[in-house]
Amino acid sequence: MENTKFNIAVLIDGDNAQPKLIKEILEEVSKYGKATIRRIYGDWTQSQMNGWKDIINQYSISPIQKFAYTTGKNSTDSSLIIDAMDILHGKNAEGFCIVSSDSDYTGLAKRIREEGLFVMGIGQRKTPSAFVQSCEIFTFSENLVAEPQVIPIVKKKTNTKEIATKETDSTPKINLSIIDKAFEISTNEEDEAYISNIGTNIRKIDPSFDSRTYGFRNLTKLFESIGKYKVVKNEVNGLNHPLVRLK
Repeated sequence: MENTKFNIAVLIDGDNAQPKLIKEILEEVSKYGKATIRRIYGDWTQSQMNGWKDIINQYSISPIQKFAYTTGKNSTDSSLIIDAMDILHGKNAEGFCIVSSDSDYTGLAKRIREEGLFVMGIGQRKTPSAFVQSCEIFTFSENLVAEPQVIPIVKKKTNTKEIATKETDSTPKINLSIIDKAFEISTNEEDEAYISNIGTNIRKIDPSFDSRTYGFRNLTKLFESIGKYKVVKNEVNGLNHPLVRLK
Protein backbone atom coordinates (compact mmCIF):
# COMPACT_ATOMS: atom_id res chain seq x y z
CA MET A 1 0.00 0.00 0.00
CA GLU A 2 2.80 2.43 0.83
CA ASN A 3 4.13 2.26 -2.74
CA THR A 4 0.75 2.91 -4.35
CA LYS A 5 -0.08 6.58 -4.84
CA PHE A 6 -3.56 7.67 -5.86
CA ASN A 7 -5.98 10.54 -5.42
CA ILE A 8 -7.55 10.72 -1.96
CA ALA A 9 -10.55 12.79 -0.86
CA VAL A 10 -9.89 14.10 2.65
CA LEU A 11 -13.20 14.85 4.37
CA ILE A 12 -12.94 16.44 7.81
CA ASP A 13 -15.67 16.58 10.43
CA GLY A 14 -14.85 20.04 11.77
CA ASP A 15 -16.84 19.46 14.95
CA ASN A 16 -14.90 16.31 15.69
CA ALA A 17 -11.28 16.95 14.70
CA GLN A 18 -8.33 18.98 15.96
CA PRO A 19 -7.15 22.03 13.97
CA LYS A 20 -3.67 21.88 15.54
CA LEU A 21 -3.05 18.51 13.85
CA ILE A 22 -3.99 19.42 10.29
CA LYS A 23 -0.37 19.45 9.08
CA GLU A 24 0.25 16.01 10.58
CA ILE A 25 -3.06 14.71 9.22
CA LEU A 26 -2.18 15.69 5.66
CA GLU A 27 1.33 14.26 6.05
CA GLU A 28 -0.20 10.95 7.19
CA VAL A 29 -2.52 10.90 4.17
CA SER A 30 0.45 11.59 1.87
CA LYS A 31 1.93 8.20 2.82
CA TYR A 32 -0.84 6.58 0.79
CA GLY A 33 -1.76 9.08 -1.92
CA LYS A 34 -2.38 12.68 -2.95
CA ALA A 35 -4.96 14.68 -1.03
CA THR A 36 -6.57 16.17 -4.13
CA ILE A 37 -9.96 16.91 -2.53
CA ARG A 38 -9.82 18.63 0.86
CA ARG A 39 -13.06 19.62 2.55
CA ILE A 40 -14.06 20.48 6.09
CA TYR A 41 -17.65 20.48 7.31
CA GLY A 42 -19.21 22.48 10.12
CA ASP A 43 -21.34 25.41 11.16
CA TRP A 44 -18.94 28.30 10.63
CA THR A 45 -21.22 30.66 12.57
CA GLN A 46 -20.36 28.77 15.75
CA SER A 47 -17.38 29.64 17.95
CA GLN A 48 -16.03 26.06 18.04
CA MET A 49 -15.04 26.43 14.38
CA ASN A 50 -12.82 29.46 15.03
CA GLY A 51 -9.71 27.29 15.36
CA TRP A 52 -10.05 26.22 11.73
CA LYS A 53 -10.55 29.67 10.19
CA ASP A 54 -6.88 30.67 10.26
CA ILE A 55 -5.56 27.50 8.64
CA ILE A 56 -8.00 26.39 5.94
CA ASN A 57 -6.46 28.69 3.32
CA GLN A 58 -2.94 27.78 4.38
CA TYR A 59 -3.65 24.11 3.68
CA SER A 60 -6.01 24.65 0.72
CA ILE A 61 -9.05 23.18 2.47
CA SER A 62 -12.53 24.09 1.25
CA PRO A 63 -14.94 25.00 4.07
CA ILE A 64 -18.47 23.64 3.73
CA GLN A 65 -21.13 25.52 5.70
CA LYS A 66 -23.78 23.38 7.37
CA PHE A 67 -26.35 24.80 9.75
CA ALA A 68 -27.93 22.80 12.56
CA TYR A 69 -31.58 22.90 11.55
CA THR A 70 -32.79 21.50 14.86
CA THR A 71 -31.55 22.29 18.34
CA GLY A 72 -29.18 19.58 19.52
CA LYS A 73 -28.83 18.05 16.06
CA ASN A 74 -25.71 18.28 13.94
CA SER A 75 -26.01 18.16 10.15
CA THR A 76 -22.26 17.89 9.59
CA ASP A 77 -22.21 14.08 9.43
CA SER A 78 -25.05 13.79 6.91
CA SER A 79 -23.53 16.51 4.72
CA LEU A 80 -20.12 14.82 4.73
CA ILE A 81 -21.71 11.48 3.87
CA ILE A 82 -23.71 12.94 0.97
CA ASP A 83 -20.61 14.61 -0.44
CA ALA A 84 -18.61 11.40 -0.06
CA MET A 85 -21.22 9.46 -2.05
CA ASP A 86 -21.19 12.12 -4.78
CA ILE A 87 -17.39 11.85 -5.01
CA LEU A 88 -17.62 8.06 -4.98
CA HIS A 89 -20.12 7.86 -7.84
CA GLY A 90 -18.40 10.66 -9.75
CA LYS A 91 -15.19 8.63 -9.63
CA ASN A 92 -13.25 11.75 -8.64
CA ALA A 93 -10.97 9.90 -6.22
CA GLU A 94 -9.54 6.42 -5.75
CA GLY A 95 -9.51 6.64 -1.97
CA PHE A 96 -10.98 8.45 1.01
CA CYS A 97 -9.76 9.70 4.37
CA ILE A 98 -12.48 10.44 6.93
CA VAL A 99 -11.20 12.58 9.78
CA SER A 100 -13.48 12.07 12.76
CA SER A 101 -13.94 10.04 15.93
CA ASP A 102 -17.68 9.65 15.30
CA SER A 103 -19.22 6.21 14.79
CA ASP A 104 -21.81 7.75 12.43
CA TYR A 105 -19.32 7.28 9.61
CA THR A 106 -19.15 3.49 10.03
CA GLY A 107 -21.69 2.85 7.28
CA LEU A 108 -19.92 5.25 4.92
CA ALA A 109 -16.57 3.51 5.40
CA LYS A 110 -18.18 0.13 4.73
CA ARG A 111 -19.88 1.43 1.58
CA ILE A 112 -16.62 2.82 0.19
CA ARG A 113 -14.84 -0.48 0.82
CA GLU A 114 -17.65 -2.36 -0.95
CA GLU A 115 -16.80 -0.34 -4.05
CA GLY A 116 -13.22 -1.60 -3.81
CA LEU A 117 -11.76 1.80 -2.92
CA PHE A 118 -9.19 2.57 -0.25
CA VAL A 119 -10.59 4.13 2.91
CA MET A 120 -8.68 5.31 5.94
CA GLY A 121 -9.80 7.02 9.10
CA ILE A 122 -8.05 9.41 11.46
CA GLY A 123 -9.49 10.00 14.91
CA GLN A 124 -8.85 9.85 18.61
CA ARG A 125 -8.38 6.61 20.57
CA LYS A 126 -11.92 7.01 21.89
CA THR A 127 -13.22 6.27 18.35
CA PRO A 128 -15.72 3.36 18.51
CA SER A 129 -14.34 0.05 17.29
CA ALA A 130 -17.07 -0.30 14.65
CA PHE A 131 -15.75 2.72 12.73
CA VAL A 132 -12.11 1.70 13.20
CA GLN A 133 -12.70 -1.81 11.87
CA SER A 134 -14.67 -0.51 8.88
CA CYS A 135 -11.58 1.29 7.56
CA GLU A 136 -8.68 -0.32 5.74
CA ILE A 137 -6.33 1.78 7.87
CA PHE A 138 -7.16 3.79 10.97
CA THR A 139 -4.61 6.13 12.53
CA PHE A 140 -5.10 7.46 16.03
CA SER A 141 -4.48 11.20 16.14
CA GLU A 142 -2.52 10.76 19.36
CA ASN A 143 0.17 9.03 17.27
CA LEU A 144 0.60 11.93 14.87
CA VAL A 145 2.62 14.08 17.23
CA ALA A 146 5.68 12.92 19.12
CA GLU A 147 4.71 14.46 22.43
CA PRO A 148 7.09 14.08 25.37
CA GLN A 149 6.02 11.14 27.46
CA VAL A 150 5.06 12.06 30.97
CA ILE A 151 6.20 9.42 33.43
CA PRO A 152 4.94 9.79 36.99
CA ILE A 153 7.65 10.33 39.60
CA VAL A 154 7.44 8.70 43.00
CA LYS A 155 9.58 10.25 45.70
CA LYS A 156 11.12 7.92 48.23
CA LYS A 157 12.50 9.32 51.44
CA THR A 158 15.87 8.29 52.80
CA ASN A 159 17.53 9.61 55.95
CA THR A 160 17.88 13.27 54.97
CA LYS A 161 17.04 13.51 51.28
CA GLU A 162 14.48 12.40 48.73
CA ILE A 163 15.27 10.23 45.74
CA ALA A 164 13.04 10.51 42.65
CA THR A 165 12.32 7.23 40.87
CA LYS A 166 10.29 6.54 37.74
CA GLU A 167 7.20 4.39 37.91
CA THR A 168 6.39 1.88 35.17
CA ASP A 169 5.46 3.79 32.06
CA SER A 170 1.90 3.67 30.76
CA THR A 171 2.63 2.74 27.13
CA PRO A 172 0.14 0.04 25.99
CA LYS A 173 1.45 -3.50 25.79
CA ILE A 174 1.94 -5.05 22.36
CA ASN A 175 -0.57 -7.72 21.37
CA LEU A 176 1.91 -10.42 20.33
CA SER A 177 -0.82 -12.67 18.92
CA ILE A 178 -1.41 -10.11 16.15
CA ILE A 179 2.34 -9.84 15.49
CA ASP A 180 2.76 -13.62 15.38
CA LYS A 181 -0.23 -14.13 13.08
CA ALA A 182 0.92 -11.45 10.65
CA PHE A 183 4.44 -12.93 10.59
CA GLU A 184 3.06 -16.41 10.00
CA ILE A 185 1.00 -15.43 6.96
CA SER A 186 3.82 -13.28 5.54
CA THR A 187 6.67 -15.83 5.58
CA ASN A 188 8.24 -17.25 2.43
CA GLU A 189 9.77 -20.69 1.84
CA GLU A 190 12.85 -19.68 3.86
CA ASP A 191 10.61 -18.82 6.84
CA GLU A 192 11.47 -15.15 6.44
CA ALA A 193 9.14 -12.22 5.91
CA TYR A 194 9.58 -8.71 4.60
CA ILE A 195 8.76 -6.03 7.16
CA SER A 196 6.58 -4.32 4.55
CA ASN A 197 4.50 -7.47 4.01
CA ILE A 198 4.09 -7.98 7.75
CA GLY A 199 2.92 -4.39 8.09
CA THR A 200 0.30 -4.87 5.38
CA ASN A 201 -1.00 -8.06 6.99
CA ILE A 202 -1.07 -6.55 10.48
CA ARG A 203 -3.34 -3.79 9.16
CA LYS A 204 -5.62 -6.43 7.65
CA ILE A 205 -5.98 -8.01 11.09
CA ASP A 206 -6.21 -4.73 12.99
CA PRO A 207 -6.64 -1.51 10.92
CA SER A 208 -5.59 0.61 13.92
CA PHE A 209 -2.28 -1.17 14.60
CA ASP A 210 0.50 1.41 14.68
CA SER A 211 4.04 0.98 16.01
CA ARG A 212 3.88 4.57 17.32
CA THR A 213 1.23 3.49 19.80
CA TYR A 214 3.91 1.43 21.54
CA GLY A 215 6.63 4.06 21.43
CA PHE A 216 8.42 2.90 18.24
CA ARG A 217 8.79 5.15 15.21
CA ASN A 218 8.42 2.25 12.78
CA LEU A 219 7.70 -1.47 12.59
CA THR A 220 11.37 -2.39 12.22
CA LYS A 221 12.19 -0.83 15.59
CA LEU A 222 9.25 -2.62 17.15
CA PHE A 223 10.41 -6.03 15.88
CA GLU A 224 13.93 -5.35 17.10
CA SER A 225 12.50 -5.04 20.60
CA ILE A 226 10.80 -8.47 20.55
CA GLY A 227 13.13 -11.19 21.77
CA LYS A 228 11.82 -14.04 19.63
CA TYR A 229 12.42 -12.20 16.32
CA LYS A 230 15.54 -11.14 14.47
CA VAL A 231 15.60 -8.29 11.93
CA VAL A 232 17.98 -8.86 9.03
CA LYS A 233 19.29 -6.05 6.84
CA ASN A 234 18.51 -6.76 3.19
CA GLU A 235 19.85 -4.30 0.62
CA VAL A 236 18.44 -4.34 -2.91
CA ASN A 237 19.71 -1.75 -5.40
CA GLY A 238 21.01 0.37 -2.57
CA LEU A 239 17.73 0.31 -0.61
CA ASN A 240 17.16 -1.62 2.58
CA HIS A 241 14.16 -3.98 2.61
CA PRO A 242 14.45 -5.57 6.07
CA LEU A 243 13.55 -9.20 6.62
CA VAL A 244 12.30 -10.77 9.84
CA ARG A 245 12.92 -14.34 10.99
CA LEU A 246 12.53 -16.28 14.20
CA LYS A 247 15.67 -16.59 16.32
